[in-house]
Amino acid sequence: MTGTNHVKKTAPIRAALAASLLLSGLLFPARLAAQVSLRTVVDLAQRNSSAVKIADADVQKTHASLAESKDAIYPAIQFSTGIPTFPEVGFTGQPPSIFSVTVQSLVFSIPQKHYIDAARSGMNAAIMRLKDAREQAALDASSAYLELDAVNQELAVANKQKELTDRLVDIEQQRAEAGVDPLSELLQAKLTAANLKYARLHLETRAATLAKQLATLTGLPLGSITPDHASIPEIPAVHGDEPARTLPGIESARLMALSHERTAKGDRDTNYLPQMSFFAQYNRNTTILNDVASYFVGDALPANNFASGINISVPLLDMVHRAKSRESAADALRARVEAEQAEHQNDIQIAELTGTLRELDAQAEIASLKQQIAADQLKTVETQLENGNGAGSGPGAQPQVSPKAGQEARIDERQKYADSLEAGFELSKARLDLIRALGHMEDWLTEVHAK
Repeated sequence: MTGTNHVKKTAPIRAALAASLLLSGLLFPARLAAQVSLRTVVDLAQRNSSAVKIADADVQKTHASLAESKDAIYPAIQFSTGIPTFPEVGFTGQPPSIFSVTVQSLVFSIPQKHYIDAARSGMNAAIMRLKDAREQAALDASSAYLELDAVNQELAVANKQKELTDRLVDIEQQRAEAGVDPLSELLQAKLTAANLKYARLHLETRAATLAKQLATLTGLPLGSITPDHASIPEIPAVHGDEPARTLPGIESARLMALSHERTAKGDRDTNYLPQMSFFAQYNRNTTILNDVASYFVGDALPANNFASGINISVPLLDMVHRAKSRESAADALRARVEAEQAEHQNDIQIAELTGTLRELDAQAEIASLKQQIAADQLKTVETQLENGNGAGSGPGAQPQVSPKAGQEARIDERQKYADSLEAGFELSKARLDLIRALGHMEDWLTEVHAK
């Protein structure tokens, strides 16, 4: 009975405690960091990117511009009223009306066809620019995510090194006090600890900067993103000699140049080709507040008035449109040169990244080998510390390995491991940049979403 009563008394307390913990988690979500996958970070970055939002607005604008150029062939209907405010005297130039309805539409125009094609090319250019902005947002988010993951691993190594250097300083302090080692050895151990502390502070600064960058890219609270290493797919070892696809940004520049060329052609043809348009108008005339009926002999002013016809406009001398065509031609030339310049710059970037990637690949291999050598040497030192090195006390015998040497070997092995992590990150970042320059970013995003 006592145990049952105790359970009944503690159950409400446990429920209240659980509710308070849940409430605190809801009130302070920014303080809780959780593992967030690379896929989530990339998706949020693409949704939150200002460049993507601007590019999306441009797509909507170009859709409207294309519709505007097409709608010129559809009848435009206007309704207006003409009831006089004050009594009219004399003939006003046109019959007064209660209301009028006017219908106008373009029937035939070759320049308008060029304007429609130009608007369609501009819309396709905006679509490619949106795709390019999404890929760039994904690249920025992926690079920051990979770097934060590498920095976090390096920080874990640095924290382990702090424990090792603290132990090394203690050992040297005891050896110096016992007169075994000179003071310089103690100072050297403290210098090692200070250098590692400086490196650790640098890593903490990088981690804070990357956390802020990811928070800005994704819109998530600061410090709420902890990289999930398992969510990062393997980055393929790409090479600059692989076939390159056209980048969305370069394709957008080409389409924009084509749009300007078609606009220039439409402006040029306007100076030489006729246009045909249709019109119709209905007026409901009135004799209220005017004496216009006195100007008609016999019958009074008719109440209904309807007119329609085809207008044919033949250009004879239009200096404004001629100047406009020269302006459009200059814009088209500039856009074409800019597209070629963007393509050449991307080719140069591919060449630079290819050379950099070879160097980073070699550096990563060297760092990995150094780490493996340091790990093997550490095993040897630890074995000797545990079992002794088997050396005698005679002349030429190797001295017994000291605890100081063991700590130094452990610190060196951890440093070589951190160097290997940094070299691996630099190699991964260069590969991502080359994937982007080669136009294979969609393949990488497919791997990210499939992970």
